[in-house]
Amino acid sequence: MKFRNFCGIAALMLMVSGCGQDTEVEAVCEPADMVMYNTTIYTANDNQWTAEAVATLGDKIIFVGSNADAEKYMCGDARIMDMAGKYVYAGLTDSHQHVEGVGKRPKTLSLFGIGTLKETVDAIKAFAENVSDGEWVQGRGWIEREWTDEERFLTKHDVDPFTANKPLFMPRADGVSALVNSKALELAGVTKDTPDPTGGKFERDADGTPNGYVLATAMEIFRSIIPPETKEYIKDSLTQGMYENAKLGWTQTQDAGMPYEQVEIMKEIHAEGGMSTRIYAAANVMEAATILERGREVTDDDMFDLRGIKVYIDGTLGSRGAALIENYADADHNGFMNRTTKEELEPILRDALRKGLQVETHVIGDRAVRSLLDWYEEAFNGVPKDEWAVKNPRWRLEHAQIIPAEDQQRFVDLGIIPSMQPSHGIGDLNFAPDRLGPERLGHSYPWQQLVDRGLMILGGSDAPVELGDPRIEFYAAVARKRLDGTSGEGWHPELAVTRETALKMFTIWPAYGAFQENLRGSVEVGKYADFTVFDRDWMTIPEADILTSENLMTIVGGKITYEK
Repeated sequence: MKFRNFCGIAALMLMVSGCGQDTEVEAVCEPADMVMYNTTIYTANDNQWTAEAVATLGDKIIFVGSNADAEKYMCGDARIMDMAGKYVYAGLTDSHQHVEGVGKRPKTLSLFGIGTLKETVDAIKAFAENVSDGEWVQGRGWIEREWTDEERFLTKHDVDPFTANKPLFMPRADGVSALVNSKALELAGVTKDTPDPTGGKFERDADGTPNGYVLATAMEIFRSIIPPETKEYIKDSLTQGMYENAKLGWTQTQDAGMPYEQVEIMKEIHAEGGMSTRIYAAANVMEAATILERGREVTDDDMFDLRGIKVYIDGTLGSRGAALIENYADADHNGFMNRTTKEELEPILRDALRKGLQVETHVIGDRAVRSLLDWYEEAFNGVPKDEWAVKNPRWRLEHAQIIPAEDQQRFVDLGIIPSMQPSHGIGDLNFAPDRLGPERLGHSYPWQQLVDRGLMILGGSDAPVELGDPRIEFYAAVARKRLDGTSGEGWHPELAVTRETALKMFTIWPAYGAFQENLRGSVEVGKYADFTVFDRDWMTIPEADILTSENLMTIVGGKITYEK
């Protein structure tokens, strides 16, 4: 390749016939597959926070620097992209989601974003009309906190009139509670005399009859009688879920609880070249024996990495299932725990230390957070350090929405990583003050408090519980306001984070949380070529404009997996 008027780049020139005039020089051509230049690249690397250009070869980054210094790669067969008007970020990571659920969401009834109870019931009715008698009516996403007519949980009485011969199962948006109808209760054998299961609850009418709103482990009896999905259906959902994530700008998602059935299917998809994002996965605690026996499973290109065990402890704040130390401000109980009991979990924790497996535990309420910190600490003390397979096991607490100050410090002391979803902290504005009261709000969704203690927060979305949009998650982290810009009294705006912190929450910190900080998470030479390209500069534009920016390109391992 020949360059014109680059006399200032002496290292490139083999022969120079003069400067200050049009001359042609033969330049050294450094091999590259792709060069992006003439842009601002936010690297998430504190030692070089921005750059103008980046070059890749194969699936790795080979250059990060100035436009001028990138010239030596802009030759040969390289794809050269002038990124003027575009902004490049280290590839974004969703640290907590469920990819199969993201892919399945369009296949069933979605109740997300419906504004009233009446409209929600009408949508269920219209959908159920196309379901044959005896088949299950399924969907997800209803959430009473967003309704403007009635803010109450759905019950069987809302849907029984039009589903008499069709069993119904529809999880609430949180995925930790659900609506079932009378037909489903009948098929499951759940009656007035059925006791609540450990770690769950059947809500009941005044006479004790289950009313169709079921929480946590009480959902499992219904899941067990729904006909299983075919392998082809699951494979399509996983493939579609990855594509939907790439379309939004995610380069990796961390799947918080992937059944081994899906693990085996993911291996097929990988072998076929069908992965459009990376996946870092944790097996469900129900299959802990399998991962403890088989150990970590990772592909040579790090596209798929199974290394964790996902544990479930309490419910959610919206359903009043989160385990609190004190009673709810609007109920005479303090939630529930024991979706997994301490007796069940204790040997798993110890074996995980010996096998080098990460533990990720769903905890939301302050009682659940404190209990798991205790259990983790007991496991650490119960296994001699010389038996730990990994010196720093990097165990995580997922969600961890309510953390008193003394327990925040225990995260630091024990080396526990908080994995949090900023969108929960703005969606919960609609009910958290009522559930918690003003005092507990001061240490709820305490992002900046944790960062001030030196903790890395792994930012995620919990999709399909939330939409799973990186724009919403980044906005929520820095604005701590509803999407319309409003907030609530006592919502502690000082707990929002800076934009630099928010970028780390979705790039280098999740990489650390997956033991991959030396492989990805920032734009550095030698790391995987993972990038997200938006049309706006998230670091400088008004907060509200983040929500209307557009993902233009997603690059994973040097390959463009989505381009607008």
